[in-house]
Formats: sequence, structure tokens, C-alpha cells
Amino acid sequence: MSDDGEVLTSEQMEALQTELAELEGPRRAAAIEAIATARSFGDLSENFEYHAAKNEQGLLEARIAKLRSRISGATVVDHDTDDHVGPGSIVEIADDQGDVMEITISSVGGVSPDSPLGSALMGKGVGDVVAVEAPRGSWQATVRSIRRA
Repeated sequence: MSDDGEVLTSEQMEALQTELAELEGPRRAAAIEAIATARSFGDLSENFEYHAAKNEQGLLEARIAKLRSRISGATVVDHDTDDHVGPGSIVEIADDQGDVMEITISSVGGVSPDSPLGSALMGKGVGDVVAVEAPRGSWQATVRSIRRA
């Protein structure tokens, strides 16, 4: 995968942009209002509400900065076919013990394309056997099916 940023589906990008709009709009306005209200309580050095509101604002601004960075550095991909594993794929695999699992290849809420399992699966097709070199040991899996979310 690229070191330049995350690879996201259009749906994942839309979810990040929706969250950013919520944080920059109503949530930021609510944080500013909470600080103004807490200031009206008097002495700021012993004003718990003020310090809590400022802390909350700091966390909010950090999340906004992180989302902006992720969005600006992301590459959006969409695949028209289900022939090969890519970001946004839902993959059913069977491991070497015969256990079947379904995973989603995603930088957001799934198995990262950069993880040992994700990188082993990227570009593979149904029937392919992959070797996964994970921190807890090596194992093999067979791709049983691929579909899009």
C-alpha cells in the first residue's frame, strides 16, 4: 500500500467528511457556548466547568485536525468488479484449520490493507491461497468469496 495516506472507498470518505462537518459545525458551536457559559460563573482559576469545557474543546479541535489530515491524504478507490480483493472488499476466507471468517478490508473499521492479513489478501482472487506472516505466527488461508460492501 502507499505510504502517502489511507486508501478509502467513497463511502468511507463520505463518512469521514460527514463527521468532520458535524464537528466543525454544531459540535464546535456547542463547545464555544459551553466555554462562554462557564466563564459567566466567575473566577476561572477555580472554575471546574470552565476547565472541563476548555478540555473538551481541545479534544474536539484535535479530532478535527486528525480528520482533516486523513481526508487530505486519502486516496479514494472504487472497484467495479468483485474479481480481486481491494479496499472495501468483504472477503470470506478459510484458514488452514478450516475455520471460515468474513473480513472487511478497510482502513476505517475493518482489517487494514496494511496489516499482515490485509496485505496478504490485497489483489488476490477467489481460490487463491495466501500466506499470512503475523506477529503470532504464520498461517495460510484460502479466499472463498469476494464482494463489495
